[in-house]
Amino acid sequence: MTAGPSSFDAVGPVLETGEVGRAIAEAIQKRHAGAQVLDRGAYLRVFVPGRCVVRTADVEELLGRPLDLPGDLERVMPSFKGTLTIDPRGDEIVWAFRERR
Repeated sequence: MTAGPSSFDAVGPVLETGEVGRAIAEAIQKRHAGAQVLDRGAYLRVFVPGRCVVRTADVEELLGRPLDLPGDLERVMPSFKGTLTIDPRGDEIVWAFRERR
């Protein structure tokens, strides 16, 4: 895992290290070629330029069990950068960058 990008528009979660946090970070890295993860031991800081999308099915495949949204995410994500949206069906989690007007 590498250091974060210098771009101010990078978005993504800060995740507690553990089964769910690592699965979310890995699913993001698989989906976004430009994703970077800074591993600080106790937490993982995920950086994706502009828009970060993770499919719950991808996380569930890595976990080998269903992902309980929003509960599992709330328990392992103390912070994030960007705007956060969880698809009403629970299929996707999106962090996005929005410019200030």
